[in-house]
Amino acid sequence: MQYLPPIQDITFDLEHLSQWSELRSLPCYGEFDLADFRAVLGEFGRFCSEVIAPLGPLGDETGSKLHETGVELPEGYKEAYAQFAEMGWQSLPHAQEHGGMGFPRAVGAAATEILNAADMSFGLCPLLTDGAIDALVKNGSEQQKALYLEKLVTGEWSGTMNLTEPQAGSDLARIRTRAERREDGSYAITGTKIFITYGEHALSGNIVHLVLARTPGAPSGPKGLSLFIVPKYLPDAEGGAGARNAATCLSLEHKLGVHASPTTVMEFEGATGFLVGEENRGLEYMFIMMTSARFAVGVQGVAIAERSYQHALAYARERVQSRPVDGSSVESVPIIQHPDVRRMLLRMRATVEGCRALAIATAGWLDLAEHGDGGARDEAAQMAEFLVPLVKGFSTERAVEVASLGVQVHGGMGFIEETGVARFYRDARILPIYEGTTAIQANDLLGRKVLRDRGSVARRFALCVTQIEQELAQAGPEAKAVADRLAAARSDFEAGLEYLLEVGRENPNLAYAGSVPFLMLTGNLAAGWQLGRSMLAATEMLARGEDADFMSRKIATASFYAHNILVETAVERMRILHGAHSLLSANV
Repeated sequence: MQYLPPIQDITFDLEHLSQWSELRSLPCYGEFDLADFRAVLGEFGRFCSEVIAPLGPLGDETGSKLHETGVELPEGYKEAYAQFAEMGWQSLPHAQEHGGMGFPRAVGAAATEILNAADMSFGLCPLLTDGAIDALVKNGSEQQKALYLEKLVTGEWSGTMNLTEPQAGSDLARIRTRAERREDGSYAITGTKIFITYGEHALSGNIVHLVLARTPGAPSGPKGLSLFIVPKYLPDAEGGAGARNAATCLSLEHKLGVHASPTTVMEFEGATGFLVGEENRGLEYMFIMMTSARFAVGVQGVAIAERSYQHALAYARERVQSRPVDGSSVESVPIIQHPDVRRMLLRMRATVEGCRALAIATAGWLDLAEHGDGGARDEAAQMAEFLVPLVKGFSTERAVEVASLGVQVHGGMGFIEETGVARFYRDARILPIYEGTTAIQANDLLGRKVLRDRGSVARRFALCVTQIEQELAQAGPEAKAVADRLAAARSDFEAGLEYLLEVGRENPNLAYAGSVPFLMLTGNLAAGWQLGRSMLAATEMLARGEDADFMSRKIATASFYAHNILVETAVERMRILHGAHSLLSANV
């Protein structure tokens, strides 16, 4: 079936959840209005639906292949990328001073969702380029910015992130790749990197690898890492792609999903690299790219979940099977009329809309953190840092669940490749793993975002939820019921928070045994909070007679989420408070 970008839901979130009322007063966004967002996303959605989405089935079936001459992507990918770059879509959320369109980050997040819902294998290349751009904007020298940024922003060149090594995995302290300084100021980079997304391809004119490596005499562990630009082709005197660098693709990984995306093993054999910033601060710089990538992976979770939901909904409307349980018909009916199929579809829809709302709201805080002023900027930065692990960890775990439900709605046909929904399930499974597993996100949330400040930002988050509870309680009986569920979930969060603060410093194993349940509880609450905000906005607009069908649907979705999904915070609370002892005492 054709992919239909959910432009109306996205633009609703942009208007009501992305802090647009504050962002629009900033000089960098003063020239934009909501009509601009709707128009550009509508055109981008059309492009993705018509050009990118048809690539998915063939790309999944044939995959990328490594030849002596390089990596070959499936038919149509090179032409589609050329159109993507020519139309300027890579530049959408990037600053105008670097050749970008300068749209807010939330609009960029929406575009990331649309592109990856169309075909995640294609979307991974621009996603990594976005991260490389963010890293160079904040840490590159003026010469590096002048040489690389405009070409990356336009999509003429693409970017990668090279962290993982065979012996190190996620333990970056064990990185062995060496960087030896040469007389001309460049460095010779030598080592092997694995799991490098789009590490080799011919879509763009050059590939700008950002590589973590260790200089001679550097401190051991993560504090001794430096960041280097290692381009596939060394820039020539005019800034174009010149001589080939000593960076080679040794092999392609054979993966469960995203088959068309070339995941490479890269070998650097004295490759020429250029230091970004200062030596031994590479991990600090790379965290900028990692934060960008982690947020984007969470958005990919929304994308895959949305695509799976669309397929399941269309199938449930058409598939006729069995008589209704209430005896209202002696004939078989479309399965969407059966209560449990409705349960699965509504769970899928509410999860997608909750995770989308959380992502777009977080994008707004990321923007305020970058462009805001004074104390408001600092507060936005703290809130954004608290929410990014939730966007990544919670949204990707839920994406796997939604994709699994999509297979279930199809029944036996879902297990058959020809229906296409198995691909979404396979593609989704990488999302809770790469750019930091769910446990890594949970440990980051607990250690860096909760224990470090003794729960200060976490309590402010809870106060934000309380405010929405109070507003919902005044908005009618249905909204009051949602407020009650939100309050109960917040109580679960606060109980878990206080327990983890109490045991976290004295018994880290006890605390971190509950870190993933705490992330899932907090992510659930955060999504419910944003759907509560959605319910308030939709209720107000419905009272004014604006788009009754859509606003009623938004209200119903928030209500379903509160009574069917948000209630699961009670289970996570029990896991946090009472599950760790049995976990740590059991033999594995």
